[in-house]
Amino acid sequence: MPKSATLTVERRRTTPRLAWLIGPALVAGVAYLDPGNVASNMTAGAKFGYLLVWVVVIGNVMAWLIQYLSAKLGIVTGRSLPETLGERIKNPWGRRAYWLQAELVAMATDIAEVIGGAVALNLLFGIPLVWGGVITGVVSIALLLVQSRRGARTFEFVVIGLVVIIAIGFTFGVFIGPPDPGAIVGGLVPRFEGTESVLLAASILGATIMPHAIYAHSALARDRFAPGTTLTRVPAPELEQLRGISTPRLLRATKWDVTIAMLIAGTVNLCILLLAAANLAGVPGTDSLEGAYAALRDGIGPLVATLFAVGLLASGLASTSVGAYAGAEIMHGLLRVRIPLLARRLVTLVPALAILAVGFDPTLALVLSQVVLSFGIPFALIPLVALTAKRDVLGQFRNRVGTTIAGVAASVFLIALNGVLLWLVLTGA
Repeated sequence: MPKSATLTVERRRTTPRLAWLIGPALVAGVAYLDPGNVASNMTAGAKFGYLLVWVVVIGNVMAWLIQYLSAKLGIVTGRSLPETLGERIKNPWGRRAYWLQAELVAMATDIAEVIGGAVALNLLFGIPLVWGGVITGVVSIALLLVQSRRGARTFEFVVIGLVVIIAIGFTFGVFIGPPDPGAIVGGLVPRFEGTESVLLAASILGATIMPHAIYAHSALARDRFAPGTTLTRVPAPELEQLRGISTPRLLRATKWDVTIAMLIAGTVNLCILLLAAANLAGVPGTDSLEGAYAALRDGIGPLVATLFAVGLLASGLASTSVGAYAGAEIMHGLLRVRIPLLARRLVTLVPALAILAVGFDPTLALVLSQVVLSFGIPFALIPLVALTAKRDVLGQFRNRVGTTIAGVAASVFLIALNGVLLWLVLTGA
């Protein structure tokens, strides 16, 4: 066979392989586009204009590193972060305590996602919030059944489709009501304006760097690529293509996967804040999702408002599925038990429905849930950075010194911000 023909055959063999390697980060990245992000960024833009643009940008940069480390752990070890911690925390009570905080974080995630879906259904169809929450929970169960019965790849296609809807819904308005470029540049300078801006910064970071996304990504990467799990989870047509792919190549592909996912998530989150800063700043009532929807409808048109609500609905449906997946993995890895999918979904659905039933402000509940997530970040991030730096865990694929330093710096920044937030809130400063 001529050399050119051989190269053509190799390209044909390589292309589907590369396509198959993309996906886990896009699914995990849905956590960065959940209703909590929408509420935090919309509130920040409406109340403080462009002040917290820098928080969104820095959060997304840190998120790239964190999600790559999580995926690397799953690929190299064949275990998720909860599984790895479950093996290394020998004290049963210590393991249970760690599980408890992780479980509370997962429940806070569910609250944000279910409430967001309920609010979107109410805006679009007038469905009462409680019933909207029930519908969101039922759809999330259906999506999880797709993952368990049809495999990771089908689940990824469904979630990626929802991501496309989310991106269109939340970015369209920026082109109709564009922000001020000079003000965007000014927003890149790190600063705060009082306690509330710190609270919103912590909320944005909690919504951007979500602990359950760290847990989930390591499990998603394990399910797709890890030795011993891959052969039972990969559809037959792709099985031969995946055999023999080296770990370095998987890690290179994962960097592209994470880069694409974080570019999408970062752009959408920034557009949400800019949309609010340019069109909602100073407008009464825009500190709630319902008020923001009404202001968008009255200010720049019903099409923008409708697309915003559709994006919010897709965000709630997609992210609650990934959140439930992460919660199941947390329980399995740390407690070494599995409970039926429906039972777990119902347990985590109850708090969100209770909040909706008592009439608590949905947007405030979303923002506060993101603050809870922000406090859960160190418990996921510090072990992740420490484990991926160990030779006895990742061998030759352990972090380089620069990577570890960057991970430590991110951890210190996030912990310090949470400490400042706690001090400001407790002292009433």
